[in-house]
Amino acid sequence: MPPHVLLIDDDRDLLELLGMRLGAAGYRVSAVENANAALARLALERPQVVVSDVRLPGRDGLSLYAEIHARHPGLPVILMTAHGSIPDAVEATAKGVFAYLTKPFDGRELLDRIAQALAVVQPAGSAEAAPGSAEAAAGDAPWRAAIVSQSTRMAELLAEARMVAQMDASVLICGDSGTGKELLAEAIHRASPRRARPFVAVNCGAIPDALLESELFGHVKGAFTGAVSNHAGLCVSAHGGTLFLDEIGDMPPALQVKLLRVLQERSVRPVGATQAVPVDIRILSATHRDLDAAMAAGSFRADLYYRLNVVTLRLPTLAERREDIPLLANHFLAGLARKYGKPLHGFAPEAMKALTTAAWPGNVRQLHNVVEQVCALSTTPLIPLTLVQRALRVPGVEVLSLAQARERFERDYLVGLLKLTDGNVADAARLAERNRTEFYRLLQKHGLTPGEFRSETPPERELSPPGDRA
Repeated sequence: MPPHVLLIDDDRDLLELLGMRLGAAGYRVSAVENANAALARLALERPQVVVSDVRLPGRDGLSLYAEIHARHPGLPVILMTAHGSIPDAVEATAKGVFAYLTKPFDGRELLDRIAQALAVVQPAGSAEAAPGSAEAAAGDAPWRAAIVSQSTRMAELLAEARMVAQMDASVLICGDSGTGKELLAEAIHRASPRRARPFVAVNCGAIPDALLESELFGHVKGAFTGAVSNHAGLCVSAHGGTLFLDEIGDMPPALQVKLLRVLQERSVRPVGATQAVPVDIRILSATHRDLDAAMAAGSFRADLYYRLNVVTLRLPTLAERREDIPLLANHFLAGLARKYGKPLHGFAPEAMKALTTAAWPGNVRQLHNVVEQVCALSTTPLIPLTLVQRALRVPGVEVLSLAQARERFERDYLVGLLKLTDGNVADAARLAERNRTEFYRLLQKHGLTPGEFRSETPPERELSPPGDRA
C-alpha cells in the first residue's frame, strides 16, 4: 500500500495542487481544510506523514501539532507557511516538528521532506524488513535478525554467509573493529545444522596469555596453583556446536600450536591431564589484523592460518555501506528509547544527514555509542543536529545576529590594519579612509590599543632621515 499523507490547508487551490503533485509521486493523499477536520480524520485512520499550513481557521498549526503529538507521538508533522520567520522555525523544530517550509517552496523540496520523514521516522520493526532489504529477500530472516541492513554489499555477504553455514568448514571473518564480526559469526551458527547446540565466543585478545590455555582447553585439579577443581574449558562447552575465536591474530604462538592440534585431532587435552577429550566443534574465527603480514613477521603460524581460513568473509566498514546508516540509527534509537523510557521517534533531517556523512572510524559500534549518547541527552521527540554534532565531536555552526557579525568583522578589520601598519594610527586611518579622530573612536569602541601592535624594533622607514623618505 502506498504511503499515506494527510494535507491540511484552508487554501483549496493549493490543497488541490499539492494533492495532485503527491498523488503523481505515488502517495495516497487525504486533504482537509481545517484543524478540526484533521483531528477527525486522524481518529479514523493513521497517515504516515502530516503536512499542515501554520495559518488555519480557528487555531494555528503549532497548536494543532501539539494536539497531534499528544495523541500520536511518533507521527511526523511538516509545517508550511507564507508568513515564516527564523524564530518561528526554531520554535517549531524545538517542539519536535519534523520540518518547516516557507511558501513559496519548490515542489521537490516538499517531496524530499516527506521522503525523509518516511525514512527517518519509520518504526524499527519495519526497518528490519524494509522493501528491497536483504532480510526481506531472505524470507526466513531470523537466522540473521540481529544484522540490520538493506545495502547490496551486505546482502551479497549474507547470501555467501548463509551458503557456507551449511558446510562444516572453518570460516575466517575479517573486518575493521566495530563492523560486527561476532554478529556475523552468530548468524552463521544459527543458519547451520549446529544451530541447536551451543555457540561459544571467546576474545583471544581480552584474556591474559597465562589463562587463555586453561579457558580454551580446560585443566584438571592441581594442574597449577589455584586449580582447586576440574575445569572443562570452552572447547568442551561448545561440543556439538560452534566455537568463535575473536581476535585470533592476538593468540600467542605457543597456544597456536595447541589449537592446530585440536583442529587436526578433534580432541583437546586439558592442562595437567594425561588423556585427550574428543570434541566435535566447528571453529569460526575473526580478526581485524593483517594475518598475511603477521605470518611474514613470524607471529602467526601459516599452517594454522590455512586451517582456519578455508573460507574468508570480509565485512565492509560502515562508510562502505552508508545506505544502512539511517536504518541502523533508527533501530538503535528504538531500542535505546525503550531502555531509557523516553518518547523518541527519530532524527531531525539535518541530524540524520550529519550521521550519514560522518567518517565513522569506529564503524557500527561507534554509531551505537553516538545514538546512545543523543538518546540519553535529548529532550525533544526528534533528535536535533546539535546533539549529533556534540556526540560526533563536530564543532557546531555558530549563528550570529547581523549586528554581532558586523561587530566581529569590524574588530577583526581594525586588528588587521594595526598589525599591517605596526600600530601606526595615521597610516591605519588612511588605509581605512577615515580621519584620525573617527579611527580613534573605533579603536576605543573595541578596546584596542595601538601600542600593543608595535614591534620592539621600529620599522626601518621611520629610522630613516626625513630627507631620505620617498
